[in-house]
Amino acid sequence: MDLSDTPEQAEYRAKVRSWLEDNKSQAPTVVGDRIEPEVVDARRAWQRKLAEGELVGITWPTEYGGQGLGPLEQVIANQEIGRAGVPGIFDIIGVGMLGPTIIAHGSEEQKHRYLGPMLHGDEVWCQLFSEPAAGSDLAGIQARSRQQDDGSWRVSGQKVWTTNAQFASFGLMMTRSDPDVPKHKGLTMFVVPMDAPGVTIRPLRQISGDAHFNEVFFDDVALEPGSEVGPVGGGWGVGMTTLMFERVTIGLGGEGFGWRSDRFAAAIGGDEEARRDPEVRRRLGHIASQFLALRFTGYRTLTALQRGQTPGPEGALGKITTVNAAIEAGELLADALGPDALEDDEWAGLISELPGIKTAGGTEEILRSMVGERVLGLPPEPRLDKGIPFSELRSKEVAAA
Repeated sequence: MDLSDTPEQAEYRAKVRSWLEDNKSQAPTVVGDRIEPEVVDARRAWQRKLAEGELVGITWPTEYGGQGLGPLEQVIANQEIGRAGVPGIFDIIGVGMLGPTIIAHGSEEQKHRYLGPMLHGDEVWCQLFSEPAAGSDLAGIQARSRQQDDGSWRVSGQKVWTTNAQFASFGLMMTRSDPDVPKHKGLTMFVVPMDAPGVTIRPLRQISGDAHFNEVFFDDVALEPGSEVGPVGGGWGVGMTTLMFERVTIGLGGEGFGWRSDRFAAAIGGDEEARRDPEVRRRLGHIASQFLALRFTGYRTLTALQRGQTPGPEGALGKITTVNAAIEAGELLADALGPDALEDDEWAGLISELPGIKTAGGTEEILRSMVGERVLGLPPEPRLDKGIPFSELRSKEVAAA
């Protein structure tokens, strides 16, 4: 029992812990962030097992396969999964970001068709937002969608930095459906089958040698009527829902990813010289304080979610701090242990891949400007393209949505 648990939460924690003790022998052994097909298959099978144990989609409505519980129960489950030393779910993007978007904006037909297989890992999802010429400027995308006379759609364009596209059954894709209106208004979101004719997936090799990301090409891909998620022309509001959940998922996910100060301390503790070095101890203390601050910031976020509030722009700070603290930890491991740090697959992946995660969910510069203007009320920073303050532009976008 955690000292902060209520009696009800303590009972739930005991239930989760008992299930994990009974079933953890079936969990795959995963080292680092490997994505070989056999590893992915084992992770998906384990996600299916977790779903059968009612440990996936904990906050989702029961009518869509979830448990109808609160975010605090989700955190308890995540903590116990970490304590048991077993992997969490494989499809974090689908369950953590795209599923909640479909729950918020999708049709009933879409919810009943897609959410159940998503929870059980039967169908993996990917997020088709970024483009080569439109990274942080999401509204600058050029992938086009054209509606046909029979209500179907044709989609053409390119997406990039798409995680899990090579394993995905479906993607949630932002497109420009009307090029003649202001760019934030002419967007529409779609569910796209990743095996549809005209979809081409090419892996992007990273410094680690893995290919977690992909570029995806769409050559006049046909989509059935009803593939739209949310209203036609309302894709900006749908996309903002996805991004808010993405930032919350990353910001609250440090422990689930294994980014914990005690694990970093244990890795360094085996080196006598590093353990006694005052500079190493100072840097480790700073990293630990960042993760402690994240824990209590996460509690505030969870309280807001428990009250039914939608994730807001302040969630961006959790994402920024989580990733930066983990990057600092990787740098400390490399400095303290030298080349030995790279012999551990997990730490090697942390050191080589995390800098790229800084752009996930928006670059740090964009997120800091958003928090400064919309949360702290700082003077707006003029946009370089049109001289329009971000906060003013954003208020117009919200009103339009």
